[in-house]
Amino acid sequence: MKSTWQKLTLAVLLLGGGALLGTQWASTAQGDGDTVTPGSVDDPVVTKSYVDQMLGNQSGVSAEDVQQMLSGLKEELSKTSNQVVVVAVPAGKTLLAADGAEFVVRAGKAVAYSGDANGISDLTDGKDITNGKAVPNNHLILFPRGGRGVMPDPAQKNGLTVMVRGNYELK
Repeated sequence: MKSTWQKLTLAVLLLGGGALLGTQWASTAQGDGDTVTPGSVDDPVVTKSYVDQMLGNQSGVSAEDVQQMLSGLKEELSKTSNQVVVVAVPAGKTLLAADGAEFVVRAGKAVAYSGDANGISDLTDGKDITNGKAVPNNHLILFPRGGRGVMPDPAQKNGLTVMVRGNYELK
């Protein structure tokens, strides 16, 4: 019986000592007061209106001006959106692409147009099509630089039908 009381006393002391040590250890692990309490003087909570007011005062641009600029930017982006436009290219004309435009020749025989030695990228076949070479129908063509394009084959009398994504010019 004496050994049971000794074991019980030893267990209580160990558990109590462990709990006391655990609470002390956890409080020092959180930092010895180095952390800043959210909402205190060292870390204030601010509202959106305060931030808007402070940024507006510094830049000299009002919130209304920023909204107008954003509206103008959205309108400009919508003009150059990812919409696909079907363009009819008459014989004797050239469809010139802007930087990053994409074409798909849907009807007619087309040839590549480039003002320099570099050509246009046929993403479907993974080839470069140089100036004057045939452009296959239903292939995705990428124009990495502007000033390049497609035109109807001079041997045919009909024009082309081309699907265009991006900016282009018909000359």
